[in-house]
Amino acid sequence: MKSAVVELIGPRGAHRAAAARRLGADMCKELKTKVLRLLPPTSNGPTVRREGHTDGAEILSCTANALKEGHVVAVPTDTIYGLACLAQNSEAVRKTFDIKGRNGHKPLAICVGEVQDIYKYCKVNVKKELLDDLLPGPVTLVFERSEALNTDLNPFTSLVGVRIPDHAFMRRLCQMCGEPLALTSANISSHSSTLEVYEFQELWPKLAVVVDGGPITDQSRLGSTVVDLSVLGKFRIIRPGCALSSTFDVLERKYGLSEDSEK
Repeated sequence: MKSAVVELIGPRGAHRAAAARRLGADMCKELKTKVLRLLPPTSNGPTVRREGHTDGAEILSCTANALKEGHVVAVPTDTIYGLACLAQNSEAVRKTFDIKGRNGHKPLAICVGEVQDIYKYCKVNVKKELLDDLLPGPVTLVFERSEALNTDLNPFTSLVGVRIPDHAFMRRLCQMCGEPLALTSANISSHSSTLEVYEFQELWPKLAVVVDGGPITDQSRLGSTVVDLSVLGKFRIIRPGCALSSTFDVLERKYGLSEDSEK
């Protein structure tokens, strides 16, 4: 099967589209990688302009099918581009580490579609209202993992970080898969985070699908704010990320949690 490079052209103009076509064709000419371009998402979900036989629903279906077949894909989020695979698929998790060249003792977060999904895979010890205040959004919450989560995912720790990106495509993708995605930044380990798909083009040949949601312009490569909530009544900032101030406001001022700096 030859690669498929699907250009769904938005208002950014013909110049970007032509460059994307040339680069996509060059990168994936003899590969099975599919590069699928979304228009910017709307409040009702991903919006695309139909060209040929591919539309937004087909992009979701194609990406979900690749995940279910055990492949790794690249996806846009509300912060940076990410690599995703099924968290419950041990071989896909190992493949993700290999693609990034990531240290096997650096954990992967999981991504789910709805707040209620968190309770299946994490032992939550905060009010649901706190979760609702922070999610969906650019925050990763760390809890004790539950027995339902794949034991081959981060086997060296009893904790797991969970995300619900404020991104319609990602939320619908999780819902279609019916299980959590393992999610990490789309870059070679120790390299800068990426805001456009062409910034990690050296990884394309190792991926089944690259979903191009256009440039992520509202963030500064910081990624999500990562906060440990595994200790009752306390929180610990693991990574400041892009939402530190608003996260502090919710945790300290609204819910009265105290910062744990000793851990």
